[in-house]
Amino acid sequence: MWNTYTVSKYVRLLALASAMWFGMSTPAAAAGKYPDRPVRLIVPYVAGGSTDSTARLVAKGLSDKLNVPFVVVNMPGAGGQIAHAHVANAPADGYTLLFSAAGPLTVTPHSYSKLSYDPLHAFKPIKLVATAPLLLVVNPKSGIKNVQALINDAKKNPNKLTFGSFGVGSAAHLAGELFKSLAKVNIVHVPYKGSAPALTALMAGQIDMMFDVLVTSLPLVQAGKLVPLAVTSQSRVPELPNIPTMSEAGIKGFDAQTWFGLLAPAKTDNAIVQKLSRALDAVMAEPNFRKTIAAQGMEVKGGTPAQFDKFFHSEYVKWGKVAKAANIHMN
Repeated sequence: MWNTYTVSKYVRLLALASAMWFGMSTPAAAAGKYPDRPVRLIVPYVAGGSTDSTARLVAKGLSDKLNVPFVVVNMPGAGGQIAHAHVANAPADGYTLLFSAAGPLTVTPHSYSKLSYDPLHAFKPIKLVATAPLLLVVNPKSGIKNVQALINDAKKNPNKLTFGSFGVGSAAHLAGELFKSLAKVNIVHVPYKGSAPALTALMAGQIDMMFDVLVTSLPLVQAGKLVPLAVTSQSRVPELPNIPTMSEAGIKGFDAQTWFGLLAPAKTDNAIVQKLSRALDAVMAEPNFRKTIAAQGMEVKGGTPAQFDKFFHSEYVKWGKVAKAANIHMN
């Protein structure tokens, strides 16, 4: 079990190792020739999930545009706190960046009694990359074909059904809590360290259902390994035109999407942030990038660092209220 002391100690060791390996440089000195060596993109989940796969797409694009390797480094654990604290305490030279999602950025901070970093002031937003609806999926062996059948089963068997997520406080977790509240059912949350292990558990019959992003669940649906029941957005998705929204399926007012973005340590020089933002604009404008994002059920966003900063703060307040209502606590 991760506690605040263990996390803080681990983060200090990672930060020290990072500084020793990459060397130290001031942001002002580095801005003119940045980047001239490999850049790390820290991801708070294990490899194979939606955040990881999107980060790798961004890393490849930035590598091509800026002519240095952008390397994805997975640091799962503690609801994303390990990765976020590591970046918050890293040298603000542009060589350690954070690629994260809505849950770790806007829910985890409200769920821990104490953090080793200030979530609203520890990072400098660079770019909102994409948004994604979630897909409610079940194992084919369950025999459940629609949302109402799932609700009926849950009401007949309180606290028997389980729903997986890619971490406590993640978008998948919040979607499950919202489902419990609006459908008035009692189901048990089972968190995993990423989307991939949660989906593996679902296919193995170890959990009963899951809200997941399309990038990882859609291929399994297309292969017949999972059954889709509904999407969490306000409108249906082109990839699954016959699958209803949660509202169409009878859960009125259900709207839950996740998002992905790139951030830097708070004191990173604005010249570096702007250079990364412009490079990422070029990456996100490429047809292949947009086609890949769309094929994964996501929508390319973009905008300026200032716009992402405003969006991040509003999401922090919004999902903080949801976390409080769901009584989500991580210790």
